[in-house]
Parts: sequence; C-alpha cells; structure tokens
Amino acid sequence: MILKHIALASFAILSLSACQSTSQAQPTAIVNVPFTAPLASDFRSEIAIARYSELLNRADLTPDQQAKLFYDRGVLFDSLGMATLARIDFNRAVQMKPDLAEVYNFLGIHHTLMQQFEKAYEFFDSALELNEQHEYAYLNRGIALYYGDRANLAATDLKEFLSRSPSDPYRVLWLYLAQASVDPVQALANLKSNAQGLDDSQWAYSLISLYLGDMSEQSFLTSLADGVKTEQEYAQRLCEAYFYLAKIYQAKGLDYQAADFFRLALATNVHEFVEYKYARLELELMAGENDS
Repeated sequence: MILKHIALASFAILSLSACQSTSQAQPTAIVNVPFTAPLASDFRSEIAIARYSELLNRADLTPDQQAKLFYDRGVLFDSLGMATLARIDFNRAVQMKPDLAEVYNFLGIHHTLMQQFEKAYEFFDSALELNEQHEYAYLNRGIALYYGDRANLAATDLKEFLSRSPSDPYRVLWLYLAQASVDPVQALANLKSNAQGLDDSQWAYSLISLYLGDMSEQSFLTSLADGVKTEQEYAQRLCEAYFYLAKIYQAKGLDYQAADFFRLALATNVHEFVEYKYARLELELMAGENDS
C-alpha cells in the first residue's frame, strides 16, 4: 500500500530564518504535503558491491575488465549516496581505460555538485569527444552550465538534449529552467510551444501543466499518488515533484519555501535522481548567498 502520510513539513528546516534580516518576510511553513518514508537502500546493490569487490581482488583480470568493474561499482556507490567512494572508483576506472565516455559523464556530475564547474565542463567535453551521441552528457553539461551562471550556453546543450527526445517532459522542463534565468517571458512562450509535442498521458506532463499555470499546486500535490504501484515509485515521484516545486518558489523569490521543498526532495533518499543531487546543490548555493 502506498503511504500517504501528511507531513507538517516545517521540519525544523527553517533554522536559517533565525539569523536572517528582519527586513524579510517571515517564512511560512509548508503544511499538508504528501510524504512517505525515506527510500531504504537496496540490499541488492550492497550485495553487488561486495561481489564486485571480490572480483577486483582476482589477479587474472585485464585492465579493461578492472576498469569496467570499478565503473560498475562506482555506479552502485553513487546510487546509494556514497559519493566519495563512487568518485574514487570512477577515477580508477578512467585511469585504467581512458576511453570510457560514461565515466567522464559521472565525474562531470560529481564536480558540478562540488561547484568545480570548469573541471566539470572538461569532463563532459571529454565524454562528448569520445561519444558525441552520449545524450545525457548534453543534459549534464547543460545543468553544469546553468549552475555555473552560463545560462545561454546551458540552453544550447539542453536544446540538443531535447532534440533527441522531443516528447520527454523532463527535457522540456530543464530547457525552460535555463531559458527562464535569461528571459522568463520568452522562456514561458517556448515552454508552451514545446509542450505541444508532449504526451499528456504521462504523469510528468503534470509538471508542465503546473509550470504553465494550467494546474494548481494543490491539484498537483493531490495527484502525486495517482497510478503509483510501489513505495519506490512514490518516493521517486515525490523527489521530482518537490524539486520542481522548489524551483517555482525560488523563481518567485520565496527562498524559505523553496528551501523547504528542496529539503523534502532530499528526505526521499532517491540518491540516483538528478533532482535529489541538485536539491543538495541548490541548498548549498542558497546558504552561500546568505553568508555573503
């Protein structure tokens, strides 16, 4: 059965407000939002990590085989939120086999999350030099450029990413986010245009409806459990929903509410989703702005 707990999600996550200037409006806690227990670690991933570790101790492996095992184990570490261990394995893999495009893609993501944007761009460039058809390198380089305050370049990459699958609502939404940071009015017009090519039967289309103003926030939140069959699927959907709601509040200058939703996204423990990864980065960037 899908949990539909209602979290009075002030969470004590408004602790930053105590040190804010009184010139800002007092934060309003988020209430009555759908929530579920944080997603538990997949024991099968932990078993697979142990198996890969055993295999790596074998003496008869070729460098290419070792590189592939380090990569596979790194992906599992990443999915469990063990970023440092994942990055160690990715670096080992690329040292042994420098032509693994996917490893450069993951390393680019990790350096984006560490706000080492120039290094991230280099890794994504390497991934695309090795495989120009690696479409997710366009997404991830676009996201890195977006967070690195190069929104125009980000939009170029995200347009390319969208062109590979024009019916994907998530691709449309990321392009909108990049374009909106340059020209919100034109970005909204582009969003409306790009939405025409989407399949409105997909759940993710409700994200587009929310951004276009065709669906209220309450209706959006109420619909989150529709069609969901497992706890994992529900947690994944909540992670996405909370992240993109946070971006709406952020665009309105309502940073307290945005921070609440970013924290709710993190509370799902869906480590492998980009929305989870970048919710943490968003909070770090917001904290840096408050400290400056």
